[in-house]
Amino acid sequence: MAALANPQNTLAVLQKYKFNTQKKYGQNFLIDPHVIDKIIAAAEIDREDFIIEIGPGIGSLTQYLCEHAKEVLAVEIDKNLIPILEDTLQGYSNVTVLNEDILKVDLSRILQEKRGFRSVKVVANLPYYITSPVIMSLLESKIPVESFTFMVQKEVADRMRVGPGTKDYGALSLAVQYYAKPEIAVSVPPNCFIPRPKVGSAVIKLTRYAEAPVDVKNEKQMFRLIRASFNQRRKTLTNGLGNAPGLPFDKEQIQEALAEMELPATVRGETLTLEQFAQLSNLLSEQFC
Repeated sequence: MAALANPQNTLAVLQKYKFNTQKKYGQNFLIDPHVIDKIIAAAEIDREDFIIEIGPGIGSLTQYLCEHAKEVLAVEIDKNLIPILEDTLQGYSNVTVLNEDILKVDLSRILQEKRGFRSVKVVANLPYYITSPVIMSLLESKIPVESFTFMVQKEVADRMRVGPGTKDYGALSLAVQYYAKPEIAVSVPPNCFIPRPKVGSAVIKLTRYAEAPVDVKNEKQMFRLIRASFNQRRKTLTNGLGNAPGLPFDKEQIQEALAEMELPATVRGETLTLEQFAQLSNLLSEQFC
């Protein structure tokens, strides 16, 4: 099977199988081999790696992954793409196609059954509608993944790497930066896909930290504080956290913690760093206990 990553071969496969893209799955197929080369380079894939690919589509990126990695697990939710993948990947013996929703796959069990690879890496051209749930599910899981290389909407990629005081800074920024180091590898214009999306994309690499970059006593509580802060980002932290359902702290406790951090009672969550959110969470835990 010829390489799919160009307009002619992609259209030929879609026409052969009379396949119509599904909006509900956010299907946009890569047709630029130069972009795929950059994805492979960013992910730093070699012959000792086990690759988990999410949303292989018709197999354009999968073919390249098979040529560079030891083994590839391609997880595809759309059952109509399975016969196409069996065709386009028939020349590769190191790939397994799984017709499942990635959010329901027991990756820990699969990896426990696998042997003989040096590291696990995730590579994906993620549909826009499910980007954040997939990224957070993978980051929060305990599976031993070294890095994640995602094609995502450019706006989402920017959101993952920005710092305090910017309009894109929010709960996703902090969550990603708690678990991994984010780096944008390349921007990808809409004309690199069939069908053509309305917005630009970017390839972002998340290299997982061996240890969290901040010392926090209660991870879950810190993230509850972060979510509450950005759910009402126009409010001060005192008001936003003091009125948030599920948080056991009153306004006086929050103001005391902020004062100990030498922050004004009027400060907003969008100005706090990850380290400051960890410090706030630790101080509130001490008060509450």
